[in-house]
Amino acid sequence: MWSQYIALAFASILTVSYAASSFTPARPPAIPLAVKSPYVSAWQKAGSDTGGNGPGNGGYLAGEWATFWNGQILGWTGLIRVDGTTYTWMGNPAPLPTVVNQTAFGYTSTRSTFIMDVGGKLSMRIIFLSPITPTDMARQSLPFSYVDIEVCATDGLDHSVQLYTDTTAEWASGDRSAIVEWEYGITPNDNIAYHKFYRQTQLLWSETADQTEYGSWYWATNNAAKLTFQSGSDTEVRGTFTTSGQLADTKDTTFRAINDNYPTLGFALDLGNVNATSVSTLFTLGLAQEQAIQFDGANGVVSVPSLWTSYHATEADALEFFYKDYATAGGLATTFDNKVAGDSNAAGGADYIILTALAARQAFGATQLCGTPDAPYLFLKEISSDGNVQTVDVIFPFHPLLVYANPELLKLLLNPLFVNQEAGQWPEKYTIHDLGSKYPNATGHPDGNAEAQPLEECGNMLIMTLAYAQSGGDTAYLSQHYNILNQWTQYLVAMALIPADQISTDDFAGSLANQTNLALKGIIGIQAMSVIANLTGNAADAANYSSIAHSYIAQWQTLGIAMDANPPHTTLAYGMNDTHGLLYNLYGDKELGLGLVPQSVYDMQSNFYPTVMEEFGMPLDTRHDYTKIDWEMFAAAITSSSTTSMFISRIAAFINQTPTNRALTDLYSASTADYGAFNFDARPVVGGLFSLLALPKA
Repeated sequence: MWSQYIALAFASILTVSYAASSFTPARPPAIPLAVKSPYVSAWQKAGSDTGGNGPGNGGYLAGEWATFWNGQILGWTGLIRVDGTTYTWMGNPAPLPTVVNQTAFGYTSTRSTFIMDVGGKLSMRIIFLSPITPTDMARQSLPFSYVDIEVCATDGLDHSVQLYTDTTAEWASGDRSAIVEWEYGITPNDNIAYHKFYRQTQLLWSETADQTEYGSWYWATNNAAKLTFQSGSDTEVRGTFTTSGQLADTKDTTFRAINDNYPTLGFALDLGNVNATSVSTLFTLGLAQEQAIQFDGANGVVSVPSLWTSYHATEADALEFFYKDYATAGGLATTFDNKVAGDSNAAGGADYIILTALAARQAFGATQLCGTPDAPYLFLKEISSDGNVQTVDVIFPFHPLLVYANPELLKLLLNPLFVNQEAGQWPEKYTIHDLGSKYPNATGHPDGNAEAQPLEECGNMLIMTLAYAQSGGDTAYLSQHYNILNQWTQYLVAMALIPADQISTDDFAGSLANQTNLALKGIIGIQAMSVIANLTGNAADAANYSSIAHSYIAQWQTLGIAMDANPPHTTLAYGMNDTHGLLYNLYGDKELGLGLVPQSVYDMQSNFYPTVMEEFGMPLDTRHDYTKIDWEMFAAAITSSSTTSMFISRIAAFINQTPTNRALTDLYSASTADYGAFNFDARPVVGGLFSLLALPKA
């Protein structure tokens, strides 16, 4: 009856049941619905409570509002009328018609699928598809998402059925007092009906509560013969459908504030008499911003367009293409789903699929393709933790997903950093921390006033640049940027072995001198530069840097390993033998195939980690109970198989059991699975969960 992709993608995955609905492969803390860009980011709260975000309802689509990643409601409602009785299948409208019975939920890398029983008469399948097409830039650049609804009778009878969906103006601005305008239209070529809505006063390059304050939203479907539409207040539009099974084909012309009788944009479709043969209806939702970001590049600050504008002359053209492309986009998404599921199962088993499949949309959803086909960029927002643009130590944990999915995207992510700094827009000798304090303003820090993580970021840039060149087969990229890479390496030579009192990427933990793990990153960065020098014909530099790196790593083992401990392990900082931490920076040595760090260090850490593991993972270090999901997986990817499995099973248990209800965090309590006290939600660093899949094949 239903498409076969579910069986393919969910093969060999454990099913966990909660209440009446099953959840496959797990019940995530929040369910991704439309997750395609920093602003197209809608989630369904699933966890039970904590974190000040209001309770979830356990993972059910009906009876709970969709929210933006940071918690504010995004009005999105689904109703269905069967033989004159109205049911709710999505959202929490008031008054709330009878809620359908959700029987199953499942997610893949690109889809969230709900199966509903409607009064014992019908079955509904609702698929939220946010396509991931990492090797197809034109498709990946479109910040739109699909909702595919399939209905069939299950009791052997025919039923009169009408379907309803709406969105509200809450998507258009984070300022609920902002005035919004809307219009209804039909595209000229393919008869796609759409509601278009937008902030009346467009505020370019601005956000409120992390929602964008410019661009136009499109809520669209096929202009079928029995389609009706209506705009108006929430109670008016939904009430019209509940009463009559159709809408009035009327347009509310009183433009007003979002929270003034909540402007609601609805569609209703009469499906006629539905029997055992499935009837399908497709909707699309997305944001059109023709100008995506402002960037301080080689010629100063310029406006950079969204990449999709190079492929589509108008917003309506882009909408038409996306709607018509469902079969192709869905096929490409299924290919990606099956690849991730298959590779994950082979590398880490069923529990590993829980991690990677949940991480994919979230990680890509923090990015936006910009520029033109001959000069494309991939810009990234550091979602939730501070909103920076192109944060180097956020790209670093994200980058394994790109190495796995398409290394070219890693190049597009690194390019703006190189362009800005090689143009002299950053005054320091070490690499910049980010390209702007608030997305979408990649206006840099020409005054040098940025968060200082010099050793961290220099090591990150060297490791990632070589990772791209190796996985993408692009030695010319190393030659192009050799001078500045060499400059950053000289900083590491001066500072890596004995790190000053500075912060690492884990800045929330505070600064500390002589950090063992941070020193390791710098030393690996120096050896990476030796390889870069060899690949670009700079033999003298290669020999010099290799000699330094090997000298440093020998000294590092004396300084940073507590050999007298039982069992031996690396320390948090030199001389602090009663401390320990996740040695996640060891990953770079294995990823790049450097062979710098002796195997004995890998074996030592593999033996040590199980002795300090908590119920839901290993704490980041001895200072706190919390851990980082990305760094756990970096460490897990390069340990013995039994220790790798231990990490994966505990992270999977965290995802299944956390009581919180926000998009997946990378910072949580290793003993309680709670992350209510932290603000690290929906971040792209979960791309680090792909670290096991990004390692070179043996």
